[in-house]
Amino acid sequence: MDCRLYCKGIVLFVLFVAILSQQTGQAQAQSAERQGQAQAQQNPNWHDSLAVLNKQIASQKWSTDLHLRKAAVNLELQQWQYAIDEYGLVLQHEVQNPAALFYRAYAATHLRHYEAARRDYEELIGIFPTHTEARLSLAYVLQLMGRQTEALDQLNTLVEMRPDSAVPYASRAVLERELKQYEAALYDWEQAERLDGQNADYVASHVDLLLFLKRKKEGLQVLDKALKRGIPQGLLHSWYDHCRKP
Repeated sequence: MDCRLYCKGIVLFVLFVAILSQQTGQAQAQSAERQGQAQAQQNPNWHDSLAVLNKQIASQKWSTDLHLRKAAVNLELQQWQYAIDEYGLVLQHEVQNPAALFYRAYAATHLRHYEAARRDYEELIGIFPTHTEARLSLAYVLQLMGRQTEALDQLNTLVEMRPDSAVPYASRAVLERELKQYEAALYDWEQAERLDGQNADYVASHVDLLLFLKRKKEGLQVLDKALKRGIPQGLLHSWYDHCRKP
């Protein structure tokens, strides 16, 4: 079984977590983002929401809250450059607004403006050194830029910062496999499974690497442990077949 599907899935999952779990130490920015998300959930017609927000922005004095809401709708509509412009306006008024920095980098990543995304993530980390999601996203962007060693440095730091979180270990395992650091990757998959024992994707990626290394017996042991932790057998059936093939 080709591991690329699983590696890609893990990377996308990591970015998904980074975006949806974005946390900052600034209550005002968090509140604005939550309000924007709540409005978006209540009104599924993004274009109507955008029209309303534009009218509100035109009729009022400067409001960071409104511009963050508008940018959030731009993201939902995949209007990446418009979102970047809105977050840029916010940053002109609040140069260290964490939500604007984080999501502007996210939009820039979609446009493959990796250097711009890197700068925003690094600036955010400079303000909040323990910002898990920003560092995770920075590592992702660095990988897209082909700067794997720097990405690995970020993930090493993240593992030290969050030794109780499975995502940094899983992220590092994916990169380590790419760098052919196989034993290190196996160790990280073990740690990810220890911390998130119900994640079948982690098990699949772990077993896939063992199969790549022609260590089928160890793969079966990983699968047996996963079953004992309560992962449904149906999710692991095909992996048992691969491990049992002569």
